[in-house]
Amino acid sequence: MGWNIALPVFVSFIISAGIGPFIIPVLRKLKVGNTEREELESHQKKNGTPTMGGIMFLISILITSVFYMGSNPEIIPVVILTIGFGIIGFIDDYLKVVLKRSDGLLAWQKMILQIIVTGVFAFYMTNYTSVSLDIMVPFMGGYTVSIGWLAIPILFFAVIGTVNGTNFTDGVDGLATSVTIVVAAFFSFAAYRLGSEVDVLCLIVVGALMGFLVHNVFPAKVFMGDTGSLALGGFVAGTAYMLNMPLFIIIVGFIYLLEVLSVIIQVSYFKATHGKRVFRMAPIHHHFELGGWSETKVVAIFSIVTVLLALLAYAAM
Repeated sequence: MGWNIALPVFVSFIISAGIGPFIIPVLRKLKVGNTEREELESHQKKNGTPTMGGIMFLISILITSVFYMGSNPEIIPVVILTIGFGIIGFIDDYLKVVLKRSDGLLAWQKMILQIIVTGVFAFYMTNYTSVSLDIMVPFMGGYTVSIGWLAIPILFFAVIGTVNGTNFTDGVDGLATSVTIVVAAFFSFAAYRLGSEVDVLCLIVVGALMGFLVHNVFPAKVFMGDTGSLALGGFVAGTAYMLNMPLFIIIVGFIYLLEVLSVIIQVSYFKATHGKRVFRMAPIHHHFELGGWSETKVVAIFSIVTVLLALLAYAAM
């Protein structure tokens, strides 16, 4: 049992951390440098830091997962969702930093691609696994509820919302990586408790992200870009659905929700008041930075909050 837990973590960690010294120089040669917002003076030194680094942990996740798909077929739809959103992010990053199209994918193009990838996941999950679309209700002793035809549109909303919330969380060295390590660890415990095969994929993601964090921790040598952040959102949403736990994303993934809500509130209030702001800057991690928090403090506090919420979510099962 011990090796069943340790092996996927160690293997994915070694691959992710080990390919960094090879991938990062390639990204530098391709001149896929990040451009920071001018309002963030402390971030200006990061201009030119390679982005698209999410490819490092995606390679690790894919390689390691291949060895477990035969004995754990339930991980396949989550891998499809993770890699699918990673490909969307890669295209977006490539257009922005290589072809120098500042907007990357247009909003409607990105949305269509996200709907297609989510549709493939929903089709595979409902037709090729035994997992239902029932939803576990937190704090109800494992009670699940069936919502009929509403389950599919809610799935699309939950998946795409989680993916974009995770995307907004990426903006401070190691933030999205650290928060998602905690979320993945929570789902590994939850999957083991529920007897689900996806526990091994959660462990793989934990290892892959720890390996990436070696290069992404402050001061970051590489950023994950949309390639990584969209993929992580796909992993979180896909895993939650394979465990019938999409409602638990609101608890354990509260940071993702907070980030996306801060953007929605900021933009809506700015338009309604013709220029006034609720936050110093959105997403909200930048609000705290402009309030005097260092990047490392933002990452530490947000990660601690996520650990506490993960404990709460586990109790809510």
